[in-house]
Amino acid sequence: MAAAAVFSYRIFCPIRCSAASNNHDPNKQKLNNISYSGNSTRSTKVDLHSQTTGVASTFVASVAAEKEGCRINEVQIRQNIPTKKQFVDPYRHGLIIEGGVGYRQTVVVRSYEVGPDKTATLESILNLFQETALNHVWMSGLLSNGFGATHGMMRNNLIWVVSRMQVEIDHYPIWGEVVEIDTWVGASGKNGMRRDWLIRSQATGHIFARATSTWVMMNQQTRRLSKIPAEVRAEISPWFIDKQAIIEDVPEKISKLDDTAKYVNSDLKPKRSDLDMNHHVNNVKYVRWMLENTEGNVEVQM
Repeated sequence: MAAAAVFSYRIFCPIRCSAASNNHDPNKQKLNNISYSGNSTRSTKVDLHSQTTGVASTFVASVAAEKEGCRINEVQIRQNIPTKKQFVDPYRHGLIIEGGVGYRQTVVVRSYEVGPDKTATLESILNLFQETALNHVWMSGLLSNGFGATHGMMRNNLIWVVSRMQVEIDHYPIWGEVVEIDTWVGASGKNGMRRDWLIRSQATGHIFARATSTWVMMNQQTRRLSKIPAEVRAEISPWFIDKQAIIEDVPEKISKLDDTAKYVNSDLKPKRSDLDMNHHVNNVKYVRWMLENTEGNVEVQM
């Protein structure tokens, strides 16, 4: 027998009021017909009460929905995280490719993503890489309520950490340009996952940039690296593709910095704005730190 789940939330929204008693606002009519839809919903009941206070009304909606052993909360409804694989995401202009395991997202380069030369900054490109990676997991139906974490990762208190990234850029997208970003994942050793990207112009088909990265898992409490548990590997391995955006026979090893470093900032402290939802310094922030402490053209390796 299905269990009953009950939640309540308040909606504060301004509406236009009219002094004429015979004026029927069509928008008010719609407010009396709130519908709720969810997976495995047996029945839905909505009670709506309103108290008009000038130009604003407060609506208290109490929704009781019978669910198959699942309790719904407001956050889940607002996020609308898929519980099964999606092939098209009209809100993010994304779709599944590569035989059902890759992801492609179409984006427009916005004004706040470009620099003085009207081309996308390196930081903006890396942010787009991160966003498409998260949206790829979103489409898979594996995303839990964590920052790119699967259900198995959440059960094991694990988060993703980018340990290495290599980016090759031939041309920078310009302001207002429509670009397509392809991303996919593959195995990287015994305890890592590789994620690659391609950025191309939708208008010309020319590839602007390629990138490859290595992701490892870290225990969120101990802050130590972790092996990939069997249940997590079972979640992600069906999505692996034997394909690389950048061909590397042997990954280039980055030399450790010493007192011969050309640019040094010895008083660098992470700020609150540098942390992501995992309370971890986001990988893109490292690039910002490096670029803010260099002059001219530089080669950044992660």
